[in-house]
Amino acid sequence: MYGWIWRHLPGPLPLRLVQALLLVAGVVALLMFVVFPWAEPLLPFNNVTTQ
Repeated sequence: MYGWIWRHLPGPLPLRLVQALLLVAGVVALLMFVVFPWAEPLLPFNNVTTQ
């Protein structure tokens, strides 16, 4: 899959590197601001008890 993405990025190597970094940053931002806040109430990490 990563090879497919790399082959479809236009431009020379420096431009491809910038585009790949922007894609990674976009995925991280999507996870941090959309996916993780949505999933956080569903996770059991707040139900911690100590005995």
